[in-house]
Amino acid sequence: MNPLLAKLQPYPFEKLRQLFAGVTVNPEYAPISLGMGEPKHPTPAFIEQALVDNIHGLASYPTTIGSEALRSAIAGWLERRYDIPKLNPGTQILPVNGSREALFALAQTVIDPAAGSLVISPNPFYQIYEGAAYLAGAEPYFVNSDPARNFGCDYDSVPTSVWEKVKLLFLCSPGNPTGAVLTLTDWEHLFALSERYDFVIAADECYSEIYHTDTPPLGALQAAHMLGLSTIERPYARLVVFSSLSKRSNVPGMRSGFVAGDAQILKKFLLYRTYHGGAMSPAVQAASVAAWNDETHVEENRAKYRAKFDAITPLLQAVMDVQLPDAGFYLWADVSRTGLSDTEFAQRLYAEYNVTVLPGSYLARDAHGINPGRNRIRMALVAETAEGLEAALRIVKFCQQLSASASTPALTNT
Repeated sequence: MNPLLAKLQPYPFEKLRQLFAGVTVNPEYAPISLGMGEPKHPTPAFIEQALVDNIHGLASYPTTIGSEALRSAIAGWLERRYDIPKLNPGTQILPVNGSREALFALAQTVIDPAAGSLVISPNPFYQIYEGAAYLAGAEPYFVNSDPARNFGCDYDSVPTSVWEKVKLLFLCSPGNPTGAVLTLTDWEHLFALSERYDFVIAADECYSEIYHTDTPPLGALQAAHMLGLSTIERPYARLVVFSSLSKRSNVPGMRSGFVAGDAQILKKFLLYRTYHGGAMSPAVQAASVAAWNDETHVEENRAKYRAKFDAITPLLQAVMDVQLPDAGFYLWADVSRTGLSDTEFAQRLYAEYNVTVLPGSYLARDAHGINPGRNRIRMALVAETAEGLEAALRIVKFCQQLSASASTPALTNT
């Protein structure tokens, strides 16, 4: 067996299952889960129809590079969404079976397992980043998010001795679980570090289309273009961006996304994937073309999330420390004032009100003296508004119950 597998921690949802094992749930309440970031809004009918209409594609082996129609649709979407020059569909875009497997596989492409490399990851983080580092023969180095910096990572805190070993930097903007979006200044700093120390930036942007203001989140390719890095001899050097239809179009089961950016990296990644077998079904490719070419359903989906967050966030702010995120569909709440740890809060909320939330410490690691997820919970507002409101009301009732219990004087014998 590969000894590197022993370095992997149980996935957060396995830890949650263990936390809930043996818990007796209050039968008065139907279950509501805010634990998993799985979109619950209906899949648009035209995407389903496109999949059905192209089901005959199952009779053919797909190519790893994908159809020209799909790569052109993705290039067109990137051009429209980020106001950048159209990428070359043949060299700068590669369809993938969801961003998750591509994020993992990229590490196999860009890391020399014999080099003692480091992979930088935000903390808290999407667990794939850590697993990708370990199984590529590298070690993760965590940079903690800071609430005082809008949950941004302080990359200036990373020693030079670490940067000299870094070969890959994972980041997520909008972030999971914090919802934080990187600024142009943030990107300029990261691009300068990438050039100085010669490492690849893997920008995970799967939440880019769910935002709560009129200003779309800045993308990595967009930032690079604004900083003049799209017209240099090697456009988007050392930068690859990952995106997906799962959240944008409510099709998590379709497993459809793309990687775009540095043509030199994508050439090697395509070689890797040709052997890895990561080709997308022709039927899924056709449905993906339809999805990338339509924005109306995305705008409608975004409006649903905005209405939901506008209704739920104020309710929860009355009982815990939580703010509307820059983007994404998570609330990243501090439950310290309840007197419970994040794991105690999640366990008791589940037992007493049958609502599932994810302890923040499960999404982070102890690093530099702290676990930045401790005493926080992640709530995925993915269900329809009515169910989300019901969950919020139960959480409010639970927190009020805790507050009342804490303020009641203990009885003493006289």
